[in-house]
Amino acid sequence: MLKIYDVMLEAVQMMREDLEAIDRRDADLGRQIRRAASSVVLNLGEGSGSVGRMRTARYRTALGSARETRACLQVAEAFGYVGPMSEVLGQRLDHVIGTLVRVAI
Repeated sequence: MLKIYDVMLEAVQMMREDLEAIDRRDADLGRQIRRAASSVVLNLGEGSGSVGRMRTARYRTALGSARETRACLQVAEAFGYVGPMSEVLGQRLDHVIGTLVRVAI
């Protein structure tokens, strides 16, 4: 299993407060973030048990979902639902994205 599996789980935990604030203002965006962030973790888990093209496909899906998660949080900030993303959360997401770029492309 890639070490970023645990890093992404930490990132999900770090998003909880912001997700509650986003849900109060935009439930659809909150659901979208949850789906995207969940997809990263689930595809990392599935990819770790796959080989060849299937592994690469799962990691590519995780990469897209990680980028979507970051974008959703940026949209929430732009709408004023939450403040700027914490530096630590941003670093976690960047680490996940950077690793997936190397293994999925």
